[in-house]
Amino acid sequence: MTETARQQIETFLSGKGLRRTKQRDVIVEAAFGTKEHFNAEELHEMARRIDRTISRATVYRTLALLVECGLLREVDLGRDQTYYDPNFLDKPEHNHLICLDCDRVVEFEDDHIALMEDCITRRLGFTPSSKTIRIAANCDQLARSGHCAYRDQKVAGTLPAHSHAHVHA
Repeated sequence: MTETARQQIETFLSGKGLRRTKQRDVIVEAAFGTKEHFNAEELHEMARRIDRTISRATVYRTLALLVECGLLREVDLGRDQTYYDPNFLDKPEHNHLICLDCDRVVEFEDDHIALMEDCITRRLGFTPSSKTIRIAANCDQLARSGHCAYRDQKVAGTLPAHSHAHVHA
């Protein structure tokens, strides 16, 4: 987490009359100590690896604060629960491709998509406040050969449950 982000959370907390606590610091450290998307339960597990006293309720309250102050973004990965993306501060215009076969999340940026989104919204008379694309797709490698390296590694237990990659298309 950058110093700017730390200052942003401190300013936000003090503006709301809230104080910085050890528990919040641990949760922030856990949230930004990964590039993986996570849900609240996964963040709770990550934070408890740092400090066993972190409660689930504190995680949920801190997540809401991090989203409200703009440090985390909620993302819909099509899994019937809310996930949080710690990567959009570095890459605010990225989108997500989710493999329906292996559950891999690929973050991508594409200048053509950004231009297309801009053209569409302006033509329709809008100025976008945020943009996101989520593409659910099947793995071509699995369809061709019956094997997908990511799926095979996931089944073997050698990949994180929500492995993802970053691509600039």
